[in-house]
Amino acid sequence: MSNAFGVAVALRYLFALQIKHDLACGRLICNDTSAALMVSHIIQSEIGDFDETQSWQHLLHNKYLPDQDALRDKITDCHRKHVGQTPAESDYQLLEIARRLEMFGIRQHPAKDREGTKLSLAVAHTGVLVFQGYTRINAFNWSKIRKLSFKRKRFLIKLRSDPAQSNHHDTLEFSMASRDCCKVFWKVCVEHHAFFRLFEEPKPKPKPVLFTRGSSFRFSGRTQKQIIDYVKDSEFKKIPFERKHSKIMSGLTSSFRSQVPTERVMSIPLADQTDTSSFRADHWGDPNGPPDTAVTNGFLDAPGSDPMARSRQTRLHAAAVGSVPAGDQHLLNPDGPGSPDLPTTTPSPQTPVSPDDGVVTGQTALTVVAAGVVPPVAPLTTELCVSTSPMDPLPSPLTSPLLMEAGYVRTDDEDEARRKKFPTDKAYFLAKELLTTERTYLKDLHVVTTSFQEAVGKEEVLPENVRNLLAANYEPLLKFHQGFLREVEQRLAQWEGRSNAHIKGDYQRVGDILLKNIQGLKQLTVQLQKHPECLVELERACRSSCRLEAVCGDFELQKACYLPLNVFLLRPLHRLLHYKLLLERLCKHYPPTHQDFRDSRAALADISEMVLQLQGTMMKMENFQKLLELRKDLTGIDNLAIPGREFIRLGCLSKLSGKGLQQRMFFLFSDCLVYTSRGMTKANQFKVHGQLPLYGMTVRESEDEWGVPHSFTLFGQRQPVVVAASSAAEMERWLEDIRMAVDLAEQTSDPQSDLLSSSLADKLQDEGIGEQESEEELAGSRSSLERPGHRGNTTVHVCWHRNTSVSMVDFSVAVENQLSGNLLRKFKNSNGWQKLWVVFTSFSLFFYKSHLDDYPLASLPLLGYSVTVPTEAENIYKDYVFKLHFKSHVYYFRSESEYAFERWMEVIRSATYSASHTLTASRKDFC
Repeated sequence: MSNAFGVAVALRYLFALQIKHDLACGRLICNDTSAALMVSHIIQSEIGDFDETQSWQHLLHNKYLPDQDALRDKITDCHRKHVGQTPAESDYQLLEIARRLEMFGIRQHPAKDREGTKLSLAVAHTGVLVFQGYTRINAFNWSKIRKLSFKRKRFLIKLRSDPAQSNHHDTLEFSMASRDCCKVFWKVCVEHHAFFRLFEEPKPKPKPVLFTRGSSFRFSGRTQKQIIDYVKDSEFKKIPFERKHSKIMSGLTSSFRSQVPTERVMSIPLADQTDTSSFRADHWGDPNGPPDTAVTNGFLDAPGSDPMARSRQTRLHAAAVGSVPAGDQHLLNPDGPGSPDLPTTTPSPQTPVSPDDGVVTGQTALTVVAAGVVPPVAPLTTELCVSTSPMDPLPSPLTSPLLMEAGYVRTDDEDEARRKKFPTDKAYFLAKELLTTERTYLKDLHVVTTSFQEAVGKEEVLPENVRNLLAANYEPLLKFHQGFLREVEQRLAQWEGRSNAHIKGDYQRVGDILLKNIQGLKQLTVQLQKHPECLVELERACRSSCRLEAVCGDFELQKACYLPLNVFLLRPLHRLLHYKLLLERLCKHYPPTHQDFRDSRAALADISEMVLQLQGTMMKMENFQKLLELRKDLTGIDNLAIPGREFIRLGCLSKLSGKGLQQRMFFLFSDCLVYTSRGMTKANQFKVHGQLPLYGMTVRESEDEWGVPHSFTLFGQRQPVVVAASSAAEMERWLEDIRMAVDLAEQTSDPQSDLLSSSLADKLQDEGIGEQESEEELAGSRSSLERPGHRGNTTVHVCWHRNTSVSMVDFSVAVENQLSGNLLRKFKNSNGWQKLWVVFTSFSLFFYKSHLDDYPLASLPLLGYSVTVPTEAENIYKDYVFKLHFKSHVYYFRSESEYAFERWMEVIRSATYSASHTLTASRKDFC
């Protein structure tokens, strides 16, 4: 066993013990899924492969979590997947999960701002962080902080002046519980700043002759750079360390005890034992060895080394594994027993955590130093960075995330190693796309089966027949796709070599899983055929009950319902199209002789049959759903969703009136053209100003006549209306759709159609079609999207602000082009890349910290945006990067492979460029 490998395994083991102790004490804040996954790796390292009886008994007699009983099933389910995993690999996986937890190493200090809002302050390697609950709301980088001080119980942060911000406050004030709390937090900040920012240990402040001013407290110990230099220039003796299963006796039933492996060359004292400030020499080295050889942190120091340094190293390493001298306890852990003024933090199951995603901005990291020297407070406030494989040597501290920005930025070598680690076959990336989109689809099903049912269940407003209809037709699908997702996850793990199974042969395919599950999905065709009925019945119930309609409206304002509720009801039908498109690409990739071609071809035939069977219903329901959605955005219309009416296009045009060109929102249907302006209603609805029947309408370009670029005139039964588009391409789209709609209207037998309510129609008839706007309406048309409590993120509002349009064909294409996966995001003026889970649907990107989150953190509507590749002048020296820009807004996104890059570019272009009628005239051509 090499020296580097022994050091890496030993250090992983030590830090794994610390994480195990923090989990048992409830100090490591994470959600239930991450906690269960980490405990499963701990159990794997202790008793080996999963055995149902043994694992169940082991959990009964050993306590790893405060609320372990509620998570016992989750822990055993995760343990099943670790078959063949060695104890060293389990330690590595445990550290990988822990280092990605956003709250790992964060010790919150309760405080209040000037307005009295309850907050929490924390310190990390990047600077001072501000939390509200477990959500980080602000961060102050060390480079922006000019001075940290405290006065009584007020903690002050003085920032460097920013000339770019006129309203910039250079001093921030936080009120803490007491002066002692302020002083403790100030000391932690001083130590962190010195350790991570200084090149050498700060010199002690000289003692004053007469008077003292300020604190004489200084950081004592080597800085991060000094430790890195020490590691590079030093050599260490070989450590005979071998990681084995612990084989813990089931009789140990202590609730919060970290069991110590017995078959090891070295041992660590328990955190709850009496003697916690020293190590037993007989476990660390030969007690009869020469007197000039000392043992520190498991590493043998050379003769003549500084005994004080060895003592400091022993004390600091004890802190790293959860054992701290009593005199330093209040400094290393301000929220521990030594500081009664500060309450201890408790786990939050709502905290979104990603067990398999990369580090996002704001997370912290701890360099694993081969010398075993850890600075004060660093183990409690920073995050772990370990090597990329259990068998790899320890990474160089120079590539530590501590030396980078707040977001974790991988080096080029790490990227290359990551690419080589996973398969390169296109079929693998298609299978991964199936996995990522299936995760999003399952979340959408949960919105209908869980979130919505809970919302209406509290008020008891949903009729029993509608409730039973939803449960009978969506819950079987949810259960089916949960099993489908587990199979895909297991196959991807085998394909990537993340299990003990061979990665050759039958594991490098996905057609067999698709064939099996699509055949199972065909058994649920009856439920799929009932989904349009569910949509119609729910709409009928909302019309008959104002209370239910209000509950549904409130539910759509919740974070979990990031799309209109009716869209979620049609998701199972849309998912069939996704399977069909993915199988078409898979069959096109495989040669006929491939072992997976036959299964993929059979699965494609089955799903094509299902799509063809439900195609007509799907098109009708999409049009019906769009009419229902538009009805919520418009005021002054009696009944928009009537049989025979089809939605064609909506968008922004400028209408020529006596006051000049005025911005208007136009809605084109199969029988009429409605134009509106944005009003001042509570829901920011668009107020209808008039309608133009399409029967007998003619259209003529009139740019030369009126001198207005991209203008055309509509001649109908009433006086002509002159409108102007934002561009020539936009004008062509409107002209093409209007002429097509006029032809459809000529074929109908009813030339009269009136959308407007009777009162509004009478008012317009009296006042004439040349409407006037009030000052309130003008102000409403200029208001922003961010007004609270309104539906300001709908497609209608986005088109209004972006001065663009979108057609029903575009909506149909958007239904087919949906994608999910991890992307690295970078802003125009930022340095680091932030890893996020991104979902593309309905012309928008939705950003999550991980795929486990229940709701998105933010969204980015893409209508009006352009997608390109960065130029050399932008200095983006990374592969697979694309750029989104609209006016001054610029975002860079980085994908993990060439396939993912091409797919993201393809689906985003479908949203940023309107579909051509010549290419996709109807959904019928698709089949």
